[in-house]
Amino acid sequence: MATIMNGKELAKKIRENLKKDCEELKKQGIHPKLAVIMVGNNAASKVYVKSKSKACDEIGIEYEEYFLEETICQEELNQLIKSLNNKREVNGILLQSPLPKHLDINRAFKTISYRKDVDGFTPSSVGKLVMGGDTFISCTPYGVMKMFEEYHIDLTGKEVVIIGRSNIVGKPLAQCCLANNATVTICHSRTKDLKEHTKRADIVIAAIGKAKFVTKDMLKEGVVIIDVGINRNEEGKIVGDVDFENVEKIASYITPVPGGVGPMTIAMLMNNVIKAAKEQNKEDSIF
Repeated sequence: MATIMNGKELAKKIRENLKKDCEELKKQGIHPKLAVIMVGNNAASKVYVKSKSKACDEIGIEYEEYFLEETICQEELNQLIKSLNNKREVNGILLQSPLPKHLDINRAFKTISYRKDVDGFTPSSVGKLVMGGDTFISCTPYGVMKMFEEYHIDLTGKEVVIIGRSNIVGKPLAQCCLANNATVTICHSRTKDLKEHTKRADIVIAAIGKAKFVTKDMLKEGVVIIDVGINRNEEGKIVGDVDFENVEKIASYITPVPGGVGPMTIAMLMNNVIKAAKEQNKEDSIF
């Protein structure tokens, strides 16, 4: 049976350390602050925004929300972002996705200052990640890497297969794994014979949003499984992209859903806000 990688407990430990960091910064007169922008009334987004607000409260990060009407135009959104770029007291800017279809999220991301890009989505942050520079790493990939670190899973020379090529998870996660000396294959909807790839993998990371898509017969004995998926089944229960009950029997390590990668994503967002506050108050900052 697999070792369960408990993201909930690890995230709790990280938040406790961040709370101490935040207290130290406040003693220096630095008050870390996150600004969150949400456009429209997406129900799932409201839940995510609330969880981020709660995490900020717990750690001591100041927090402000901007709820915008769904009909807002691109220029109005970009102007708000620019105004937050210029607010010295705001250390991090988070634009909650998805946006209404008439808005271009990439244009909005490009407007966010790289110094305040705590989500790690700007071209500058992504470029630095590819080049191996010090930057903000997207929160979910960053959380996954922290879990590897916590459970002493060395990626050197390992075959890593990532199922999913999104800009938010798949692509930055591939760069993180490469930086840790793994051999990385990214699979997606056009991949021929997916099983051929997953069967040889030492580590499989599923991030496609399809409930129980990864099954036992697709994997080899002793595989490490990271399940990034969050789906609701017919009964309304939250499940991952992996058939956990059966895959657990052959895996060496596996993340549960819920309680695995999800809590780590928010913990690493908080980490990035604290990092931003520190960097913005250093005279010799490279940011």
